[in-house]
Amino acid sequence: MSLRKQVLLFGVGGAIGLVVDAGVVQALVSFAHWNAYLARVVSFLSAATATWLWNRRYTFAHRESGRSLVAEWAHWIALMSVGAVVNYAAYAVILMIYPWLHRWPAIAVAASSAAASLVNFATARGVLFKRAKTSA
Repeated sequence: MSLRKQVLLFGVGGAIGLVVDAGVVQALVSFAHWNAYLARVVSFLSAATATWLWNRRYTFAHRESGRSLVAEWAHWIALMSVGAVVNYAAYAVILMIYPWLHRWPAIAVAASSAAASLVNFATARGVLFKRAKTSA
């Protein structure tokens, strides 16, 4: 699969992750009255799991990690945590600059997610799914 197609599919996975991330954080803040910062931790784990499922099935379907499903998921979460640090830092700065977004954290999620997407693609492709699948 071409790099261009992988980037496109990764973008689709990112859009799915964004919907999950923003939806979970908004629901926790609006309906469960969670703190916007704590809600973001739960929304990240939910979104990272959704993107892992998408990307292992579509984006990196012709590549493998050489790990069990549980180990692959854990490695994915660890790698996405690097991007999440970038993402969360941007999210926190946006909430500090625009305090009114505490009521609408999904907007801050969208803005901060863009900053982390390149880091996430590079680590997913270059570290976890770095080998082409072999026929067995």
